[in-house]
Amino acid sequence: MKVLLVNGSPRAAGCTFTALTEVAKELQAAGIETEIFQLGAKPVQDCIACGKCGQLQKCVFDDVANELIEKAKTADGFVFGTPVYYAHPSARVQAALDRAFYAGKYAFAGKPGACVVSARRGGTAASYDVLNKYFGISSMPVISSTYWNMVYGNTPDEVRRDEEGMQTMRNLGRNMAYFLKCIEAGKKAGLTPPAQEGAYKTNFIR
Repeated sequence: MKVLLVNGSPRAAGCTFTALTEVAKELQAAGIETEIFQLGAKPVQDCIACGKCGQLQKCVFDDVANELIEKAKTADGFVFGTPVYYAHPSARVQAALDRAFYAGKYAFAGKPGACVVSARRGGTAASYDVLNKYFGISSMPVISSTYWNMVYGNTPDEVRRDEEGMQTMRNLGRNMAYFLKCIEAGKKAGLTPPAQEGAYKTNFIR
């Protein structure tokens, strides 16, 4: 079993990475393989609703979003991390996830997901809400912790000193590991995911 942890910050080893690393430690302790995937500091194209991904099964813009789809195919669970910019998730993580989920929803569907939010002070609740919506539209069980998955600090060292935040990350890792093992046990017992309906798309204006 493997969990892909996505660092939506342009800083490879900053505050968001520090939070994700704490989650990863608990997963590893439970025997779960982990990988931290860096979205990096290069520009990320946003979705232009061209519809080409329906034919290609990937995004027409071949960048980190397609790399994420490929990684997602072999992952069993996900943790998406973002810093808070202007009381919202980073534009890079939103652009990458919009395109990855639109073009590669099949790679995420049915797999458990969680998000982690890092801020100096404000905007965590709004950012947490935005990222959780990707799970809700993709049949993904949402993994929670003992508090909302947030850490506070302006530097990695300050984040590590956020004792409740670090505790929340550890409990999140434990909960993710438990849920993955429950899924594995269900598969061995012959349980399969429920069939999904998908024929209807209703427009409200007639």
